[in-house]
Order: sequence, then C-alpha cells, then structure tokens
Amino acid sequence: MPLRYEDETHLAPIDTVQPGMNAQVQGVVAHSEVAFRPRRTLVCRLQDNGGELYLRFLNFYPSQQKQLAEGRQIRAIGEARMGYYGLEMVHPKCRAVDDDTPLQQSLTPVYQTTAGLSQAVLRKLIANALDSSPLADTLPDALLQKMKLAGFADSVRLLHNPPPDVSAGSLEQRNHAAWRRIKFDELLAQQLSMRAQHPNSCRSTGSPRDW
Repeated sequence: MPLRYEDETHLAPIDTVQPGMNAQVQGVVAHSEVAFRPRRTLVCRLQDNGGELYLRFLNFYPSQQKQLAEGRQIRAIGEARMGYYGLEMVHPKCRAVDDDTPLQQSLTPVYQTTAGLSQAVLRKLIANALDSSPLADTLPDALLQKMKLAGFADSVRLLHNPPPDVSAGSLEQRNHAAWRRIKFDELLAQQLSMRAQHPNSCRSTGSPRDW
C-alpha cells in the first residue's frame, strides 16, 4: 500500500511557495552550473513569471545536467526550504515539459521500495495487478450496511489511484473511509486465522457475528 502521496495535479506559482511546503512548480532554467564548494553540486535557477527558486543536486549524472540545461522548461516537485542560495529544493523529482504537457489526473502514490526497484516500475506492476486481479467483495451486503463500510474494489482502487479532490492528508493518516474498509478486512482475517488455529479462543473473543 502507498506510504504517502505526491500532488502532481496542479502547479504552484513559485512566488507562492513557502519553506516547508511540498509543491510542484514549472519554469525555465535560467542558469545551470556545477559548483565545487563545499562539495560538487549541480545548481540550477528555475524561474517562472513571478519568482525563482534553486534546484540543488548533490548526486547527479550527465543525463541530468543535459535535462537541466539553460533554457529548458522543467516541472519539479519537492519540499521547499531556505538554503545557501535562497529558496531551494534538494533532489526534487524533475522532468522536461512544454506548454502543452498535461498535469496528472490523480494523486501519485509513493511506495516503500528497495534499490533497483523504481517507483515507476512499482506503479506499473500494481496497475496491472489491479486490472487483472479479481476484487469481488467477500462481505455480505447486510454487514457492509450495518458497519457503513465502503466496497472492497472501490477502496483498493482509490488508495492506489486517488482523485485530486481527495485529501492526501486523510489518506496518509489512514482515516479515510477506504482505509477503514482495508483495516476492517485485515482485522477480520486476523481473527479468523486465530480462530482456525485456536478454536477455543472464541470463548474469550466472542462469536464471529460479533466481529
């Protein structure tokens, strides 16, 4: 399941970005250089019509230097902070765009991963799994209505592909109705597993219809 979400559904004008904000900005690289003090760093000044901020990379490749060359239009997303050069983003996610490049239509999930397994690959694998796996509901309608639970398939798809009108905070804090449904199923599976292994445990935990 996603650890958090990035909002790539809209752009923030650079002059509205404050330190501590996670934001997506778009502008033209006005200057790009490799600085050697205090350590080798790629520093780019990104400008839009109303402001500027710096993109700073401590580890970078020649392909990134080419992508962030002067005159390129860049879309960057990351956390803004005050640095040596002023307002900056350190190691933001960047890509080259043009005026017609569309924005994402849903929040972007960020998953726990490991070296060699990129977020893009994970998202593709999970999307394929959601398209090909049966997600039929296993709970009876009466229980869903009694507990006011959302549908299983709708909940899973929403958590992996939330629309922009859903608060990322409610998803990350796991208090959204979709998370409530997933947590209910996980607890029910745990109780059923315990009952299967320890049949007498129902004397202390109650009957299944109480769960």
